[in-house]
Amino acid sequence: MPSPFPGMDPYLEGPLLWSDVHHRLAGQISRQLTPHLSPRYVARLATRFVTFTPDDQAIGILYPDVDITSTQVKERAVATYDPRNDVTVTVPPAPVVLPVVPFIERFRLVTVEIRDVAHNQLVTSIEILSPVNKQGRGLEEYRTKRETVLSANAHLLEIDLLRQGTRPPFLIGLPPSDYFVFLTRAERRDQVETWPISVHDPLPVVPVPLLPGDDDVPLDLGHALGTIYDEARYDLSIDYSQPPVPPLAEDDAAWSRSLLEENVKREA
Repeated sequence: MPSPFPGMDPYLEGPLLWSDVHHRLAGQISRQLTPHLSPRYVARLATRFVTFTPDDQAIGILYPDVDITSTQVKERAVATYDPRNDVTVTVPPAPVVLPVVPFIERFRLVTVEIRDVAHNQLVTSIEILSPVNKQGRGLEEYRTKRETVLSANAHLLEIDLLRQGTRPPFLIGLPPSDYFVFLTRAERRDQVETWPISVHDPLPVVPVPLLPGDDDVPLDLGHALGTIYDEARYDLSIDYSQPPVPPLAEDDAAWSRSLLEENVKREA
């Protein structure tokens, strides 16, 4: 069953699904582009591990079921038999239980790299942003990687389908929007082609630039996301009767409820 949303499905942003969405989307983008790239270019998946120490804000995104404050235990005391005295004693629970949050996490991130066949030169890096790229030290690490890619005279296409976190590019006058696609061309590093995308909008077809003399190739993000949604059967993992994580703005939430209700009627 296809997603009921016309573009990005906000329910895919939740931490229970996003890692799978990230990896599947990278693979689908590579498969979609390959026929347009051959025989001069290839699309390869490059994996890197990012070491990340989550702060309080990041914990709320990466570990939504973890309460980062101490919680009072409401469990009943446990009756336990003491064989030494042949009596039953009451053992009270601990007064406070503190959650254990990983002090240092390692996240596996995947990049789609367009390389020329003749020299294996990196031509275009396609980044699908994850929460770790948009928070604290992870954001700093990613911005360093951005500079490395652009300093290598490669193009950078960034796909940000997450509403929370900081947008990595330093841009003047960025309009408010739910999602973005950013394209920085190697020959014009002082400009970023920007696609603001509302949760109401279909995902766009965006250009993937190549070496000078070769035309851009199209990347249909809507088709890529729709394909992995169907293949992975995300509809079986999503409870659309509950609000997404993170929640939508009030107006968007009302629109979403109306959209989902209409979808249920069509299926009935």
